This record gives sequence, C-alpha cells and structure tokens, in this order.
Amino acid sequence: MVQQLSPLSLEDKFIYPDSDGKPLADNTTQLRLIFTIKGGLDALFKDRNDVFVAADLLWYPVQLTKQQILEQEEPEKQAPDVMVVLGRPKGDRGSYMQWKEDNIPPQVAFEILSPGNKKKDMDTKFKFYQQHGIQEYYLYNPKKNRLQGWLRKGKKLEEISRMEGWTSPLLGIKFSTSEEDLVLFHPTGERFVDFVEAIEQRDRERLEKERERLEKEREKQRASLAENERDRERLEKNIEKQRADLAEAEQRQTEAALAEEKKKNKQLLDRLLQLGVDPKDIP
Repeated sequence: MVQQLSPLSLEDKFIYPDSDGKPLADNTTQLRLIFTIKGGLDALFKDRNDVFVAADLLWYPVQLTKQQILEQEEPEKQAPDVMVVLGRPKGDRGSYMQWKEDNIPPQVAFEILSPGNKKKDMDTKFKFYQQHGIQEYYLYNPKKNRLQGWLRKGKKLEEISRMEGWTSPLLGIKFSTSEEDLVLFHPTGERFVDFVEAIEQRDRERLEKERERLEKEREKQRASLAENERDRERLEKNIEKQRADLAEAEQRQTEAALAEEKKKNKQLLDRLLQLGVDPKDIP
C-alpha cells in the first residue's frame, strides 16, 4: 500500500524547493542507466511497502533553524541519480525531507558520471553522502566503464577494493562491468533490464507461453487421435471376434444338425433291420 504523504506548506516549498533546476541526465547513456537502476530496484522491492526508491529527488538531511531561515541560509541538499531508503513507505514526494521521514537517511546512493560532472562537484557529493549517513555509495563512469563503490565503516565511507562481482550487503544485488557496460543482477541472478528490454522479455515470455499452450493442445489432439485409433482397433477386434464366434456357432449348429440327421438315419436303419426289411430293397 502506497502511503499518502501530507502536502507541504508554502513555507516548506519556498525554503525547500522540489527542483534544483538541473536536468535529470546530460545524455542518453546516463538516462538509460538511471532508469534501468531505478526500475530494477522498484521491481526488487515491489512486494515491500517499507522501501522507498527515487531518482533525481532532492534530499534535505537537516531542517534549518529559524535563525538560519532569517539569515537566508541555503539548506544542505543533494539529488542522487538513484537512492534507496529502507524503512520508509512508498509514496509520491516532491523532495525527501529527512526530518519528516522519522529522520531516516537514504542508505544507498547511485551516481552515473556525465561530462557535465566536475571533480569538485563529485567530491562535494561524496562528502555529503559520508556526512549524512549513506551506507553504500556507487559511482559509475560510462565513458571509461569504471565502477567504484564505497562502504560505510564507522563515520567514513571506505572504497571497495574490487567491484567486479561485488554484491551489495543491503540490497543483495550483484554488480558487473564485464560487458563494457554497468550490469546489475537481482539476488535470483536475473539481470536488471531497461524498459525496451522488459517489453521484449515480456513478449518473449508471452510467445513462449503461447507456444507451450499450442504444444499442449497439439499433444491433446495427438492423444485424442491415438485414443480414437485404439478405439477403432478395439472395435475391429470385437467385430472380428463376433464374426469368428458367429462362424464357430454356425459350424457347431451345422455339425449338430448333421449329427442329429445321422443319428435319425441310423435309428431308421436299425428299425428297418428289426422289421426284416433290407434297406437296399427300398426304392
């Protein structure tokens, strides 16, 4: 069940805007990977209502004090390309204001590097994630096909030495760049796919199900034909047996009639002999 969150006040919207004015992605590769990761994580946690997944959503970790507001200070914020919050309900949000979310920070962040990302900006993001509670941070450079990851150890994010084949402790997903692209795998081993691949996979599954249905139908027809053939053979055998039984009965009747006739003739012959009549004299 998706939780309906209370609408923001005008003050919140003014102080904590929903947009930073930056585009979701700078190129098609970055956009494809963001959508693929976001969609794969949505699918992974589709049966869990306590996992919130978002893409390019502003995260405000700390609420400004009244004094800071009066002094027109800017609130701290970042918009991870994809973030995962374990322990918060699904639902639509204009931004993630942590103090309104039981003060639970996102635990996992993904960033897809683009030509517009400067080293200074990425360093700022890293420090922000390290300071505000990210447990796992993954950064992928499509141009160099380079994947980096960091895991929290105490107050710091420490780099993971080997990312090929790495499995996220929190998400259970596996990472690979062996195909010259970032590929993620569900705990079941099924790979994350983009929308077009998902449609193609669905169509393949539909075709496979239809093929199986037709094969089962053909198998039923073959079984029915085989049963009909067996019924025909049984019928022919029954007819043949009935014919044989009838012929045998007729043969017995004929033999019985002949035997009866022979018996009567013998009786007649014996009677004639008893009467002194020679059967040869009978014309």
